[in-house]
Amino acid sequence: MNPSLKLLLVLLLSLEISFTQKLVVNLLLIAVGLGLVITTRPGLLTLLRLLVVPAIPAATLSITIGLFTPGHDWFFAAVLASRVYVYVLLGSAVTLSTPPLRLARSLEQNAHLPAKFAYGTLAAINLLPRIITAVKTIKAAGQMRGVTLSFWSPRLYFKAILSAITWSEQLAQAMESHGFVENQPRTVAQPIPLSKIDWLRFVGSFGLAQVVLIAFP
Repeated sequence: MNPSLKLLLVLLLSLEISFTQKLVVNLLLIAVGLGLVITTRPGLLTLLRLLVVPAIPAATLSITIGLFTPGHDWFFAAVLASRVYVYVLLGSAVTLSTPPLRLARSLEQNAHLPAKFAYGTLAAINLLPRIITAVKTIKAAGQMRGVTLSFWSPRLYFKAILSAITWSEQLAQAMESHGFVENQPRTVAQPIPLSKIDWLRFVGSFGLAQVVLIAFP
């Protein structure tokens, strides 16, 4: 399926289940999302993170609603907990099956997202490893001066923001030097097709989800 339609489908389903209280539907979506994630052949550690990390907010929601609300509604607690896994697994199915560059190109070409937003977001994603390295460097430099910059230290984030501002200026200069001009027609290096089959898959998947929502309590 086209990356933009795939992302739109997940957003629509996530928005829809946010206004429903159907546990069976959530469980079915969890099974579908897990199956799609497995088809991408993720590493064992990645799969464990997708299953274990969401358990923390899911358990927190369940315990809070089940034990500390006047109604002690464990069914609603289970619905909220299952929603967490639906969001995580469906979102992971999109991110694991679609490279960020292909998604950015699809959003620009098919969804007509402005190029500055599409490639700006892509650049931010690609800068994440550099940001992590910079934070480690800032903490190490502080320790050399006898200053411990903890995770919640404002000084650590202030220094990281200064580095990010410098990178943003360098990134803008790099994009302009490679011929990027805002609001000007651009050719594409890799066209992302949007065919009738993609639309049929999108409409069919969304329609099937509506049938399931109506059929199950």
